[in-house]
Amino acid sequence: MTDLVPVITPLDDTPAVVVDRDERTIRLGDLGIAPENLRFNEPPDDDIPTLASTIKAAGQLQRLTVRPGRGKKEQPWMALDGRRRRLALGLLREAGVIDDDYPVTVYVEIDPARQAAALLLTNTAAPVHVADVIVAIGRMLKTRLTIPVIARALGYAEIEIKRLAALAALPPVAINALKSGRMTLKQARLLARLPNADEQAEIAEVALSGHGFQDWRIVERLDASRVTPHDRRCALVGEAAYASAGGRTEVDLFGELAPVLLDPDVLTEAWLKRARGIAAVFEAEGIAVHVTAGREPDLPEDLEPLGYVYGGVLNDEEMARYRAQRDVWRERADAAAQALAEASDPEAADAALVAMIRAKIEVDRTGSRGRAVTTMVMSPASPTGVEVRCYSPEEPELEAEDSGGEEAPTRAVAPPAYAPPEVEAPEPETDGVNHVLHAVRTDVATRGLIRALADDPGVALVALIARLFTLLVLRTHVARSDSALAILATGFNPPGGRVIETLDGEVRQRLDQRRSTWEASGETVIAWVHALPHGEKMALLAELTAISLDVREERTTLIRRRARAEAAELAALCGADITLHWTPDAPFLQSHSKPLLLGMLTAMGAEDERATSLKKTELVDWVAEQAASRSWAPIGLSWAATDDPEASDVEDEADPEDELDDAPDDGAGEFVVTPAGEAALTSAAA
Repeated sequence: MTDLVPVITPLDDTPAVVVDRDERTIRLGDLGIAPENLRFNEPPDDDIPTLASTIKAAGQLQRLTVRPGRGKKEQPWMALDGRRRRLALGLLREAGVIDDDYPVTVYVEIDPARQAAALLLTNTAAPVHVADVIVAIGRMLKTRLTIPVIARALGYAEIEIKRLAALAALPPVAINALKSGRMTLKQARLLARLPNADEQAEIAEVALSGHGFQDWRIVERLDASRVTPHDRRCALVGEAAYASAGGRTEVDLFGELAPVLLDPDVLTEAWLKRARGIAAVFEAEGIAVHVTAGREPDLPEDLEPLGYVYGGVLNDEEMARYRAQRDVWRERADAAAQALAEASDPEAADAALVAMIRAKIEVDRTGSRGRAVTTMVMSPASPTGVEVRCYSPEEPELEAEDSGGEEAPTRAVAPPAYAPPEVEAPEPETDGVNHVLHAVRTDVATRGLIRALADDPGVALVALIARLFTLLVLRTHVARSDSALAILATGFNPPGGRVIETLDGEVRQRLDQRRSTWEASGETVIAWVHALPHGEKMALLAELTAISLDVREERTTLIRRRARAEAAELAALCGADITLHWTPDAPFLQSHSKPLLLGMLTAMGAEDERATSLKKTELVDWVAEQAASRSWAPIGLSWAATDDPEASDVEDEADPEDELDDAPDDGAGEFVVTPAGEAALTSAAA
């Protein structure tokens, strides 16, 4: 709930309304304290005796505001304003200084709106807990005061009184937990969203007993039943289309959570209808299209998915075409997302989506050397509206033997492997030399070459780069016996991982280009590396070293602390900043739990109450969008060394919407009716 803001009417020529107050003198014995008074249940404070002494010495200086009593259980007059003065007079009566006939001057308010204002006008002098304000609003509603009347009387917008009224409907144990500080105002608003009063009381009881507020129970309950405009289906089905199809939307009373789409089935049908219209274009071309907004369809077992192509699978010409086509697909995806966001011309947006899908088909065909795409699966995606996965029939393996003269189908034949040149190797002297002597000779020769290389860093650098290039790029001569150097290295490519194009994908692309350059040179690897300028050698060495980096940990119980220490040193030396090239995307975020995703929003300073109501897929897209706009990534991806393991934790910042007139989140503070509110009150009462 936001801070209460008085409704200020612009100055005009309308004269101010002056209302004469009904001043009377009544007996002290006929004066009680109204139960709707905000401090009705509070014990007398320590200043009451001082106030009693003042009244004894100087008499009554300020009038009390009262209303007529109701029923036999109340005094003839009940104080709405002046509880402390009434307590001070009671103290004097107990001391025998005055009696029940002591005259008390009061203002009598008969109008319900003015009574409501009198309850809150007393709060300009001393802080009042917001829980007391909530209880007072509830009591006003029980006296059949309507929300518009209360809002006009106090000079506040009706929406603010509605929010207080919603909190007033909470069970008493929740109000007690709020006032005792066991539950914050933000948590009270979250609790008020639950429709079941028994569940509200149960959660509040746990909080009041000191066991914490179970936010997760409410969030899970809301997640299970809410669909918001952040749903991936909404990228293709706009707000207007959803409404025209009969879909209803509910706005959050407190203005903190995203609106709720009350008819998800209508949303699904609208998405399927539009997606099927797009799919019909490709079905007319002979492609089987499965359109789904839920479970994955059952596909034939002989279909093979087409996807990302790694470096080295295609030759240079094919790889260049693949990358060019992939760039076209990205451009068309951006154009389709923009057309959907504008939502001004649905036909133009559908045309952009068709163009995007055609580009995706061409990307997969190019990456698979022209294999036909026979099946597609279309599912919701944000921000492009649809995501397309292409499938092609599996190609049969080439049979090793002739099968009865019948022609067997074969896979597409890859271009022949490049045959590098070889230099002539010196022949060893083996005549009259036994194995032991040969071992001794080669041992000494090796040690001599070790000394020579150690004395010539330039040649040693060439040897190292050539060995790494052979192992990591050419992936040949891996056996230790086939190389002069015993250095072994493997590239980082764990099973189940994915190439991130702006990170390791860029390095792999560079190495693919260097392989093409080496093949075009017609030289051995060592001769080619030796001929490179020094800067190129160092760049190649950096790329080879980088692609062999592996700090992956398969389980939390297998922490490679020495490897982590090295990674921290390397990150510090090269000033590593992953956000220069990448921010968390949907595939990365999908493996995180909702609490971790919400923690990311807090860490990047994008905490939003609406995010707690999002489903997992919606929240993933939200976090990815916020991270991209802020160029943010989790601190754990930086390999930054720190002495304090908690240094990366970000404490929750105070939410200004959790305060009431500069009150802390526990609800303590002031509730003030301004002069403008009093003016509105007199107008309402006139």
